[in-house]
Amino acid sequence: MNFKTWKTAPATRTVVCKHADAEKYVVNKVLTPGKEYEVKNETDEFIFVVDNTGKVGGYYKTYFE
Repeated sequence: MNFKTWKTAPATRTVVCKHADAEKYVVNKVLTPGKEYEVKNETDEFIFVVDNTGKVGGYYKTYFE
């Protein structure tokens, strides 16, 4: 899937953010615990979702249920 079409593509599924406590990165400004996010793409280590800024961002799977 071409990354340029992720934002307009239909979501493959939805996930719920379980925490936004990161050791190295600041994710508490773009992810809200308990909120559902639409998954646009997924790899072995990352999930690409439309975050609170309205853009598609890639996050570790450990942040989601």
